[in-house]
Amino acid sequence: MLAGKNILLGITGGIAAYKTTFLVRLLIKAGAQVKVILTESASDFVSPLTLSTLSKNPVLTSFVKSEGNLTDWNNHVDLGLWADLMVIAPATANTMSKMANGSCDNLLLATYLSAKCPIFFAPAMDLDMYQHPTTKASMKKLESFGNVLIPATSGELASGLYGEGRMAEPEAIVSKLIDFLSEGLPLRGKNVLITAGPTYEAIDPVRFIGNHSTGMMGYELAETAADMGAKVILISGPTNLVLRNKTITLINVVSAEEMYHATLQHYTAMDIAVCAAAVADYRPKTLASQKIKKDTADLTLELVKNKDILLALGDTKKQQFLVGFALETENEVENAKMKLDRKNLDAIVLNSLNDVGAGFGTPTNKIQFIDKNLAIKTFDLKTKAAVAADIWTEIISRLHA
Repeated sequence: MLAGKNILLGITGGIAAYKTTFLVRLLIKAGAQVKVILTESASDFVSPLTLSTLSKNPVLTSFVKSEGNLTDWNNHVDLGLWADLMVIAPATANTMSKMANGSCDNLLLATYLSAKCPIFFAPAMDLDMYQHPTTKASMKKLESFGNVLIPATSGELASGLYGEGRMAEPEAIVSKLIDFLSEGLPLRGKNVLITAGPTYEAIDPVRFIGNHSTGMMGYELAETAADMGAKVILISGPTNLVLRNKTITLINVVSAEEMYHATLQHYTAMDIAVCAAAVADYRPKTLASQKIKKDTADLTLELVKNKDILLALGDTKKQQFLVGFALETENEVENAKMKLDRKNLDAIVLNSLNDVGAGFGTPTNKIQFIDKNLAIKTFDLKTKAAVAADIWTEIISRLHA
């Protein structure tokens, strides 16, 4: 949700300003671009150097900036237009009163009045100040302007009192931003499980049985689902891919057995499960404890069948919408339909190695989407990112059908 977003953080003069170092770090880790404006008193509580280092941008404190013999100004209008979101944390009683009444005596307030983006404010002050009628009136007025309140919490305060007035924790502020951005997204509130990549079935400490899956299709499905508001768990076999969306929970596994247990462990809480992993059907019956030497011209391996993850999910399916993948080389549609029925799926995604540009190791794919009513929709060759979007469109259209 926050990846690529421009976030303007306004920090005012309260003891809770120390928490903003953690807030900036979380926003940067989530992929956001962050610029910081400090009021004059805020720099007594948190170091501009620290915030500049964490945000990778100069910290702004006043309208005028001097570089050597040159004097320039910080353009509050440009700052307000740059921001996708503006967060004022901590928001002191003094600053909230000024915001509510249109006062404009510092760079932060001027930027606030110029901003066109959604604005969030996180109050922080002592108990008596927080409960004062003028403070309550300021917060109510700010909300009436369309600003979003991030309520203070209760706890031990700097004065030694215990009660309401603690600034929301950085994690809670980030969650509030994510919830705001995900409002109205088609997968908001959905728990999604995706499997991706190959599995490696060990022969000895050096060698394994595997396949050519890169995991790209599964990763694109996970990224797209997260962008659509879902809470995503991605269970991945060995791959070199890196997730862009940091909200995705990544569980790394190696073997089919590990993927089986990880998938079944999380499946019961899911709304949707998409099994895009290329799971090895067989594994060596015996795992050699030492590297097998080339003592003979031939090597015979006895293989045993792995547990069928998709079949197990279909057998235990309750509320889940379950989607499988079928990579075929002959009788593609017939084989996919049989798998759809045998494994109690709601839909299956079929691709064929006979189609140029489809399958393992390519940035593209060509699919057919088959649902449990055997309705088939065929798509042209596309990038795997575009294919992921098509798959989610088909799933979402059937969730409440």
